[in-house]
Amino acid sequence: MASDSADFKGTIYYLAGDKPITCLTMKKIFAILLALPLLSLAQKTAKTYDLLLGGYTGTNAGKGIAVYRFDTQTGTVNFLNQFEGVDNPDFLAITNDSKFVYSCNVDPKGAEAQVSAFRFDKTSGKLELINKQPAGGINPVHIILDKDGKNVMISHYSSGSLTVLPVNKDGSLGPVSQTIQYTGSGPHRNQKGPHVHSAMLADNGKKLLVADLGTDHINIYNYDSKKQQPIITENATAEMTGPGDGPRHMEFSPDRKFLYVIQELSAFVRVYKYDNGKLAFIQAINMMPADFTKNSAADIHLSPDGNFLYASNRGGANNIVQYAVDKSDGKLTFVDKFDVSKAPRGFTIDPSGNYLLSAGQEGNTINIFKIDKTNGKLALTDNKIDIPQIVCLKWVSVD
Repeated sequence: MASDSADFKGTIYYLAGDKPITCLTMKKIFAILLALPLLSLAQKTAKTYDLLLGGYTGTNAGKGIAVYRFDTQTGTVNFLNQFEGVDNPDFLAITNDSKFVYSCNVDPKGAEAQVSAFRFDKTSGKLELINKQPAGGINPVHIILDKDGKNVMISHYSSGSLTVLPVNKDGSLGPVSQTIQYTGSGPHRNQKGPHVHSAMLADNGKKLLVADLGTDHINIYNYDSKKQQPIITENATAEMTGPGDGPRHMEFSPDRKFLYVIQELSAFVRVYKYDNGKLAFIQAINMMPADFTKNSAADIHLSPDGNFLYASNRGGANNIVQYAVDKSDGKLTFVDKFDVSKAPRGFTIDPSGNYLLSAGQEGNTINIFKIDKTNGKLALTDNKIDIPQIVCLKWVSVD
């Protein structure tokens, strides 16, 4: 680098031999230097995730569990891998360390289901099957892991039961260790028997909540992962929802003080205050007009900051309804609703809270919406995933 002090007026010359190839004013250099910490911060906050997709296989359906890479800053998505060795992996659960994935697998002929265990490489998105076990019920629609990763619990819609399978140290699954069989019915035509639809842990893994769509009950148990049969049935309690509601999926507020339950058959969202295994009803808010007769509500999620709640409805509505959350009392206020690809059985919000992805099970498209964090409203982007019969979307951090 050379300069003539007599001619120097705040310009630096970078030379290749004796010819300048670039010149930058001192002001531009200072601007770049000031921007470097911001660029570094942007790089640190940029986050990518693996997006695992579960659904149905067969004719006009998917091929297995698909894995995509998702950028939470841009909303772009790229295919990584697909595992095609299991049938109908309709719901997924992932260990806290992201090393293992579990899927419940529906038997297309209505026989006993299976559950599969996989090793997962989040760098490549590759799944490797470890083993399969009989799931102990018919038509599984939900699977979770306990806090310690010692058991999976599967909700069976058609047999109206909840089963537990132990997880071995190598990630494989043992045979069913416990079955909770429910009985009863409800007033709706789809409530001729029990239909367990989801389970959720609370109180640092010491309580278990089970939603039975067929009997309008949320069943509450003590839970101890150290026991061979971890669901403690003694002194169990149950909260009755509205008759014919059909409780389906549940979501806790970030502070765990409030529980939100979507009702498939009535398309209501019910709000409860939660305290140490006890529920106190607060509010029921309708997702659809009173004269709408094709209710088929499906999924429910809160934004990561807890300011907004979203709930999906199928049955001809094919939309996601947005509510504002009053964090002081948990109550919801309607904000807006957004059209999505047909039959939004499952949707998800990325962990950064920047995007909402809605899987149209029958529309065969996953819509990607940008979330305005100030008002929670959704704006459809040009990004999407064209893939058939997806019902479950799960995140794994890559960074």
